[in-house]
Amino acid sequence: MNVQTQGRRRPRTAIAAAVTASALALAVGLSGCSGPAAASAGAAEEVDVLRYQGWSNQVSLPELAEDLGYLGDVKLEWVGNTISGPQDIQSAATGQTEFGGAFAGAVVKLIEAGAPVTAVINYYGEDEQAFNGFYVVDGSPIESAKDLIGKKVGVNTLGAHSEAVLDTWLADEGLSDDEIAQVQLIVVPPNDTEEALRRGQIDVGVLGGVLQDRAIANGGLHTLLTDYDLFGAFAGGQYVFRDDFIAKNPETVHTFTTAIAKAIEWERETPKDEVIARFTKIIEGRDRDESTANLQYWKSPGVPGVGGISDEDFTRWEDWLVGSGIVDGKLTPSDYYTNEYNDLAED
Repeated sequence: MNVQTQGRRRPRTAIAAAVTASALALAVGLSGCSGPAAASAGAAEEVDVLRYQGWSNQVSLPELAEDLGYLGDVKLEWVGNTISGPQDIQSAATGQTEFGGAFAGAVVKLIEAGAPVTAVINYYGEDEQAFNGFYVVDGSPIESAKDLIGKKVGVNTLGAHSEAVLDTWLADEGLSDDEIAQVQLIVVPPNDTEEALRRGQIDVGVLGGVLQDRAIANGGLHTLLTDYDLFGAFAGGQYVFRDDFIAKNPETVHTFTTAIAKAIEWERETPKDEVIARFTKIIEGRDRDESTANLQYWKSPGVPGVGGISDEDFTRWEDWLVGSGIVDGKLTPSDYYTNEYNDLAED
């Protein structure tokens, strides 16, 4: 399929999912400090505790890296869970956490809106085993892009990965901007998407990872579209740090970033059963009242390579970003990322 985005689409996105003025003001104001974790550190002493948000019932790459010992003396401090990449990186930008991860387009949006953050490593992606799919119930009348006009699509957040993929596909299938705007995006927490789809609260649900595999195993659903169908294997999103934090804590950022790269490689090289066993041990040991039932469906880290970022990770979404009013003019990918702190990244 020849993918070509076009024109203006979904004008509400830039408003509904944009970073608020107050959040940006706080982010800019924090550029002279590194948040509470740095306050106790001396002028020459780097922060060795990184506050972060997790994902319920899942093991993130930083959590795995810490458990494997790759973080060395750097420790993680969990402050709660998130269900949204844009919210996660806003928390990092405003100093509530030290790092956060989100879809590349959301990273661009945050930086273009004035937040002083930089992406340091890719942390999720799509391949033939791990991808995000748009699912409908068996017997659904929805079989094509045109059939989505006026229908409800459940996504975990607005203005991020799922919306960019959907709008790209709809435009490529020939829908006009007005028709695309009639496809309703409904925010549904990922853990609730399968149930909402089966109950008819939404017409299409976006599922990925173990939640996707569990839903398929339960039967009665089939695929309308996957992002792997559109783009093949690709990196989807990055972890970011505030620029002031990087400036004051370069070795900590270096330790973290390289540890994530090593954790990606560990997931890729380790037998599936061992990965699942390790995830199970981590979740059971952190006492957050979570379930490990879905871990059996884990397949792949999805990240191409060892997390090294490329210009294409951002330019892939350029037409969508411009068409959505997030970027004015041509992208300059080098404004958004660095591979300086990833020892495993290829030159």
